[in-house]
Amino acid sequence: MEVKHQTVRYLTTKLSSVSEQTQVEALSELRLMTKLDANARPIIAEAGAIPYLVDTLYSSSHVAQDDAAATLLNLSISSRAALMSTRGLLDALSHVLRHHASSSSPTAVQSSAATLHSLLIEDEYRPIIGSKRDIIYSLIDVIKQSRSAVRSVKDALKALFGISLYPLNRKTVVDLGGVGPLFSLILKGSATGIIEDATAVIAQVAGCEESEEAFRKASGVGVLLDLLDVATGSSMRVKENAVAALLNLVRCGKETLGREVREMGLLVVEGIAEVAENGNPKGKSKAVALLRVLYGGSNGCVVRDERFDYLLNH
Repeated sequence: MEVKHQTVRYLTTKLSSVSEQTQVEALSELRLMTKLDANARPIIAEAGAIPYLVDTLYSSSHVAQDDAAATLLNLSISSRAALMSTRGLLDALSHVLRHHASSSSPTAVQSSAATLHSLLIEDEYRPIIGSKRDIIYSLIDVIKQSRSAVRSVKDALKALFGISLYPLNRKTVVDLGGVGPLFSLILKGSATGIIEDATAVIAQVAGCEESEEAFRKASGVGVLLDLLDVATGSSMRVKENAVAALLNLVRCGKETLGREVREMGLLVVEGIAEVAENGNPKGKSKAVALLRVLYGGSNGCVVRDERFDYLLNH
């Protein structure tokens, strides 16, 4: 273990070298250590390497930027507190994301978004990261640009999902124009994984009053109901997310929106019922709640049969 400590200290010292080649060599070795040796991660954090890695995110060298971003991602698995307490970390990650279409390395963009997602696992960091509007704006821009790499889009969506888990951040996502690009990913017929991640974010963002108008502009209710149509062949996860989004919209929106969902929801009763019967426990619960919104009252929307009565009462 002492040998490992000495190696890490030596590599950390090399990060401050005036020789760019020496720095690059040290970065490459640290990246490999954090990837292959979980026990080395806290040692590297304690050795003071993180500030050097953060500074390297501003490098014009894609090789150096890649290695620094990947190392920070690996460190975020077990040293989140050390990263979040490092001055300038979020600004540096924002810098990489903000220049995703120009000077930043595509791989560094992916790693930076993934690092944010990893940090957002901790509840306490969600309001802190969510207060950085430039980060949210840059993540939205990543998913909006057609030339963004698929991996970058997936990692940006996961980061946006983590941000949206904190209720007060949802308004920011809406205000910065996040709803339209999220639905655009679905309408473009993106890969199943992308649609699953996009609908997961949509379900969270729907849980704020400000989302109603943005969803109207994007024809969001119609898109979500289409995803529940058995003819579209959506995955169960997508259907669960669509149900969660519709339920949040009805709960947070005005009565007119609830009526709109009830009227249009008649077209996809089978899709909602399928989630109520075959989804995961949380999905089943939300699907039953949505069925109650649609059919549980005295609005006479549908002639209920034994199947729906069973679902509504169990």
